[in-house]
Order: sequence, then C-alpha cells, then structure tokens
Amino acid sequence: MTLDAIIKELGLKCKCCWEKLGNEINGGYAGDLLSDVMGNSKKGDVWVTRQVHLNIVAVASLKEHAGIIIVQGASPDKDTLEKAQKEGIPIIVSDLPEFELVGKIYHLMHHAQ
Repeated sequence: MTLDAIIKELGLKCKCCWEKLGNEINGGYAGDLLSDVMGNSKKGDVWVTRQVHLNIVAVASLKEHAGIIIVQGASPDKDTLEKAQKEGIPIIVSDLPEFELVGKIYHLMHHAQ
C-alpha cells in the first residue's frame, strides 16, 4: 500500500513531498517518544504521531520511514516542513485521534491485499 492510497481512502492532507506519495508502506509505528520510535520502528514504516517539532523529521529520516502522519488536527511549523522537504519525508495531517487513525490504516493495509 502507498501513502497516496491511505491519503485518498482516509481523506488526509499532505503538507509536503507530494512527489513521494508513491512510497510503499511496509508497516507502521505509532508513538510520540522519539527514543522509542528510534529504537522500535522500521524502515518503510509510516509513523503516526502527535509531535510536530523539527526532530520528528530527523528521526523519520534516520529510520527511513515512508512518511509521517500527524494526528488530532496538529500542524507542523514552517521549519519542520522545510526540513521534511529537504529530507524527502512526506508529512501528512489528520484530524482523527491517533488510536482511530491507526486502526483505519491497519484495516486498509490488511484488507487491501
């Protein structure tokens, strides 16, 4: 499944790196503690978080995530978006709570095959 498919199915909004929305998603990780995400997420994951600061891009780049989805209507600032664009990490936003969004993504990934 691709980021683009998730965006279309769930009505999400991409904030940067539209050219990378064809990225394949191998799995996912949900969490807000950066050290936890660094230690446990995997390459190709879509990362679902409430965090919006600059360091989320560094973690996603280090772990080679397919993209970041920010939940609960939060929005990254200009510096975060600029760094994400430079690193090629798509940032997507959703108004949904994290628990609900993760459930929907899981359902899409495991029933779209």
